[in-house]
Amino acid sequence: MTTQSGSKTAVVAAIAGNLIIAVIKFIAAAITGSSAMISEGIHSLVDTGNGGLVMLGIRQATKPADESHPFGYGKSLYFWTQIVAISIFGIGGGMSLYEGISHIRHVAPAAEMGDPTAAYIVLAIALLVEGGSFSVAMKQFRRAKGNMGAWQYIRQSKDPSLYTVVLEDSAAMLGLVFAFLGIFLGHLFHNAYLDGVASIVIGLLLMSVAGILASRTMGLLLGEGVTPDELKDIWTRVESDPAVDRAGTILTMYIGPHDLLVNMGVCFTAGTTAEQMHEAIRRIEDDLKRAYPQINRVYIEAESLPAGAMTPALPCS
Repeated sequence: MTTQSGSKTAVVAAIAGNLIIAVIKFIAAAITGSSAMISEGIHSLVDTGNGGLVMLGIRQATKPADESHPFGYGKSLYFWTQIVAISIFGIGGGMSLYEGISHIRHVAPAAEMGDPTAAYIVLAIALLVEGGSFSVAMKQFRRAKGNMGAWQYIRQSKDPSLYTVVLEDSAAMLGLVFAFLGIFLGHLFHNAYLDGVASIVIGLLLMSVAGILASRTMGLLLGEGVTPDELKDIWTRVESDPAVDRAGTILTMYIGPHDLLVNMGVCFTAGTTAEQMHEAIRRIEDDLKRAYPQINRVYIEAESLPAGAMTPALPCS
């Protein structure tokens, strides 16, 4: 299974799970009046919409290049992931924070609290459904990251669709724990403030996840390239060609999750003919594309071009 198909599987599972959970949570919130349950309902509803935006980004990113977008639509996924980050921060985190603060301001600590049974049942069901979605996402995530650590993969991956779902599902699982603690401790100590505190903690959790996503997506939108180790390897491969005297500046940029652009200047050895130069360029392109399948475009600029097909290239200055 490819990384892209694995991402789609995780996103679809997350959308279905979050939609079911959102409906159940809002029903429980209406029965119990719990602020934490309202926040959790908002959380799941936002996650459902975010899953749809990520899926939209995945589909748009596969559109072929056209006259208005000669490099394709690969960055559509980065754009929609940034919108997801804003949504999580403003709608999910902001509304949960507001709900918690409003609850604390308007409820007395000794206020009568509703029967928590419905909330506990809903939290248990939500944990099962959310756990199923999380397990699907983690299975695809572990397959994609290979031997890399989780944070290393998130920092280096150019496909945010998969780790966005993992981060959202992780926040959802923690949110359920915080909601349970807020309701349970509130009834245990007969203090309605604790329910509002749980809602505030859920809001801060969502804002933290949004911050991570926004930070990573910003780098991708601004034109992130390969890692220093990968750049060094590309440099070595170029200079290992027998027709190359030295490689000049090498510029790389991801214009999509699986679409890498490489632009470089190359100084060819003295006496290299135009025909030999063109053969060397083909060798370099083939070697780079074998080593890095995500490379779709390689632009090589010779520092000194020969005047004719059999005229030697000038030596590099």
